[in-house]
Amino acid sequence: MTSITPLPTILVAAVALVDDDNRVLIAQRPEGKSLAGLWEFPGGKVETGETPEVALIRELKEELAIDVTEACLAPFTFASHCYENFHLLMPLYVCRRWNGIPRPTEGQTLKWVRAARLGDYDMPPADVPLIAMLRDLL
Repeated sequence: MTSITPLPTILVAAVALVDDDNRVLIAQRPEGKSLAGLWEFPGGKVETGETPEVALIRELKEELAIDVTEACLAPFTFASHCYENFHLLMPLYVCRRWNGIPRPTEGQTLKWVRAARLGDYDMPPADVPLIAMLRDLL
């Protein structure tokens, strides 16, 4: 009988920022990061003591230089994906209101994309199932 070593679960919060033209902001992971070159929804790891909403507010300020309030983050769906060394649990929020103009502050490339075109971009495996749900919403 073989025993299975449990993988650590990593909690990452992500957001679909939706502009007035119903386009979604995606960011390309910069060189030097894991999964470099792939496109993803903005967000990041939930640190100890943070809620997913607080983590997103912090990450959006750090990564995109925008201010978001918790009231503007609408829980939408989540991804649960097993990578080789960890299991990812990622709640996805939708946000239509923020202060500031999103700009890359960590070397990433940003792109506003119609939901119907999200599938044209290479994304991490955990993000792929979220595309169809966003297409249905938008």
